[in-house]
Amino acid sequence: MMHVTVSLRVPGGTDGVFERIFLVDIGATDSMAPGSELTSVGIRPVGRTSYELADGSVHEYAFGLAQIEFMGEITAGRIIFGPEGIEPILGVTALESVGIIIDPATRTLKRLPAVPLK
Repeated sequence: MMHVTVSLRVPGGTDGVFERIFLVDIGATDSMAPGSELTSVGIRPVGRTSYELADGSVHEYAFGLAQIEFMGEITAGRIIFGPEGIEPILGVTALESVGIIIDPATRTLKRLPAVPLK
């Protein structure tokens, strides 16, 4: 299990930041954080969608759009408004959007020399 420090904020915003240690989850497409924490920094829901959890159950969650910063990189994407007390999750979409992968041999995060555009 890998963890990384992540900061979330309203895209382009300078006020309000949610910063925590996130679990890197390559089985998750989108990222997730406690909904009340997202709301407290100004991130608002823009839609809802159903997600299949690791145990096979399906749950509907609200999602918003956030600026996502980690490992010296900045991207933006969907952030799920999760239940209180959950461990924040950094999903694979955020990783891939900045050219970071999980090296299967060393089980560490690895920067690609360039972000694939193919």
